[in-house]
Amino acid sequence: MADRKPIELAEGWSFMEQKGIQKLIRLLEGEPEDQFNAEQYMHLYTTIYNMCTQKPPHDYSEQLYSKYRDAFNKYINEKVLPSLREHRDEVLLKELYQRWGNHKLMVRWLSRFFNYLDRYYVLRHSLHPLKDVGLLCFKDLVYVEIKKRTKDGVLLLVEKEREGELVDRALVKNILGIFIELGMSNMDCYEKDFEEYLLTETSAFYRRKASQWIEQDSCPDYMLKAEECLRLEEERVDNYLHATTRNKLLKEVETELLSNYETRLLTKEHSGCAALLRDDKTEDLARMYRLFQRIPKGLDPVADIFKEHVDSEGMKLVKEAVELAKEKQAKTGPSRDTGTSAEQQYVRAVIDLHDKYLQYVSTCFCNSSLFHKSLKEAFENFVNKSVAGSTSAELMASFCDNLLKKGGSEKLSDEAIEETLEKVVKLLAYVSDKDMFAEFYRKKLSRRLLQDKSASDDHERSLLSRLKQQCGAQFTSKMEGMVTDLQLAKEKQQHFDDWLKKGSKLPIDLSVTVLTTGFWPTYKSIDVALPREMVEGVEVYRSYYDSDSKHRKLTWIYTLGTAVLRGNFDSKPIEMQMNTLQAALCMLLNDVDELSYGEIQERLRLPDDDLQRLLHSLVCAKYKIIKKDPDGKSIGKSDKFAFNNRFTDKMRRIKIPLPPLDEKKKVMEDVDKDRRYAIDAAIVRIMKSRKVLQHQTLVMEVIQQLQRMFKPDLKLIKKRIEDLIQREYLERDKDNPTLFKYLA
Repeated sequence: MADRKPIELAEGWSFMEQKGIQKLIRLLEGEPEDQFNAEQYMHLYTTIYNMCTQKPPHDYSEQLYSKYRDAFNKYINEKVLPSLREHRDEVLLKELYQRWGNHKLMVRWLSRFFNYLDRYYVLRHSLHPLKDVGLLCFKDLVYVEIKKRTKDGVLLLVEKEREGELVDRALVKNILGIFIELGMSNMDCYEKDFEEYLLTETSAFYRRKASQWIEQDSCPDYMLKAEECLRLEEERVDNYLHATTRNKLLKEVETELLSNYETRLLTKEHSGCAALLRDDKTEDLARMYRLFQRIPKGLDPVADIFKEHVDSEGMKLVKEAVELAKEKQAKTGPSRDTGTSAEQQYVRAVIDLHDKYLQYVSTCFCNSSLFHKSLKEAFENFVNKSVAGSTSAELMASFCDNLLKKGGSEKLSDEAIEETLEKVVKLLAYVSDKDMFAEFYRKKLSRRLLQDKSASDDHERSLLSRLKQQCGAQFTSKMEGMVTDLQLAKEKQQHFDDWLKKGSKLPIDLSVTVLTTGFWPTYKSIDVALPREMVEGVEVYRSYYDSDSKHRKLTWIYTLGTAVLRGNFDSKPIEMQMNTLQAALCMLLNDVDELSYGEIQERLRLPDDDLQRLLHSLVCAKYKIIKKDPDGKSIGKSDKFAFNNRFTDKMRRIKIPLPPLDEKKKVMEDVDKDRRYAIDAAIVRIMKSRKVLQHQTLVMEVIQQLQRMFKPDLKLIKKRIEDLIQREYLERDKDNPTLFKYLA
């Protein structure tokens, strides 16, 4: 081994060139040549090994590294570049892909022959590995020259595909693979030499298309095309572009097709967003949402149009309801009842409208919070408009009353009632005067409970629990107390009946409902002189109650009581159900044939208004069980009254109603009073914690605290502040009149 003769550079390289490099080139060029066998491979590898391990000056590592590069450069200049220069477009791409494949094969074989250089010389001198040298030769000589033509060829194929032609996707993918590989572990070549141009071309292509489509297509057709284009571009990325191009490419398409034409597209006269909403084109609306959510703030104009549409649909309902009410008023005169069919239809229509557009928000607009907000604002706008002098709060309370009372006009199954109640509670969220709803609802609930008109306790409790969830425990505490009161009253009556059996006897059947003052609406207490039989019942119950409940005072509300009297008329006896006061008046005529207005008033001790109302219900209404002299439709103070023994009716049992009082005014007064208390409490609460506060800040905080229940009036807040200053809860700063201080 020691005597081995050194291999000279010229001799060694000549052997490598003839037996290795030239043979490899002939193989790559497809000329007749045998493949390398193991012996030939070993001989070539050993030659390089020996030339690199000889002692200086015969260590030719540096020269061999240089000649390795020269071999590639020579092959590229002699064979590769001439073949590429004579082709264009797709043919060029195919030739380039073939040449690239050959070049990689050459790199693989030569780097194996020269492998010893890689292991020692390259590492020791921190040079490019042999594989990279081969790729760099291709990049410096081939890529630099043909990258523009290659890029143009690829972009031509992409455009052809966009126009609907079939192209060789595998070829495009392979060519782009060359751009990526020549980046040598970064994406510079792909991004700078191809992607930038692709994005510019894409933008120009879709700009041309969009300018044509916006003129000739309807909004739904345009959106279909836009959606299809975006789908195809995504497919393009999956098929042959690099994954990093996806977002950049789609952004260009979105800008040209959607951002630049959004306003024109959404406001197209017969097919824009408003028209799609008007014609219930849910599929197109869902597509619109999918497309415009892709662009920044793209959904804002859609949400605005949606809000305007819902608002205008709601205002139509308000207008219709107002016109219906006017027509009805022209025919029958003003109505005190807000539970009439027109009002019921209005609330039902609002519920249906809410259902419809809530469905749109969940299906077409993917439950987007932006569209929930638009729906809320639209409903808040029109739901708080008054309809024929009635607020929505009042109408909703009447609607619930109609649902829950016996014999209501809504004939629904239990499930449907529950569902409708849930929808009403959802609507209540949009009503600004929730306290008004609470007061009206409480009035109507009290009537249902006291007159035994409630169809189902379960439904009553169900609605209360929903209201509690929506508006808080304070909102429903009184109403829940009313329902509980009635339950306790039934138990109390049972105790009373048992107590009666043990001793006292009564000439009449007596049933008493004991209520807790704080829970129920305030009722007018009339100190009426009752007939002897009724007085006896009252006294017996009072002695029972005093023995059962100490330290509690009973106040009798006769206006809410009912009595059943038997009328012995000439034709037949008839049972009559009436108000306690009506019964007291009728019983006066048991002992006398005739009484004057003055005598009745003296005996009952009733004010004129109440007495006129009572007499009217028994003399001039449907059931004329009392006759008057002279005859007529109004009650005069000089009239005389007598039992009408000739009265008859086909029924054996009749119910004689008392004309209803206008409760609306009373409810409004109660609500105003409660609001004053609520504002006072809020001001004191805020000032107690803050001690010193500017007028404007105080007003804003009061509004913020109270807006869940009602919208406080600024003038009223100002008045309440002045009142609290007078009552020495607050004081004005001496130097700054807009600054308030809390007085402990």
